[in-house]
Amino acid sequence: MDYTQDNFDSQVLQSGKPVLVDFWAPWCGPCKVMGPIVEELGAELIAVIVGKVNVDEHSTLAQRFNILSIPTFIFFKGGQVVDQFSGSMSKEALRARIEKHL
Repeated sequence: MDYTQDNFDSQVLQSGKPVLVDFWAPWCGPCKVMGPIVEELGAELIAVIVGKVNVDEHSTLAQRFNILSIPTFIFFKGGQVVDQFSGSMSKEALRARIEKHL
């Protein structure tokens, strides 16, 4: 799922499920590494919705959540930020980071 300024609040903040949002850009090397990992986990983890925000196209969302480096991942639960972290990591490390909040 690609999140935009128009759908972010309804799809993320008002979601009945926890949501992991990947803030990324097409020119970012580590983002390209993490992209397939994020998509795989999104397909595997039924209890979590996984989506992305392209910070070049939606800079207002990046500013709203103080995204200073990419990729940055924000985990929302009940409309609240419960975890925020940046950089690349293994699929197992990302899965563990997500699952500790479920």
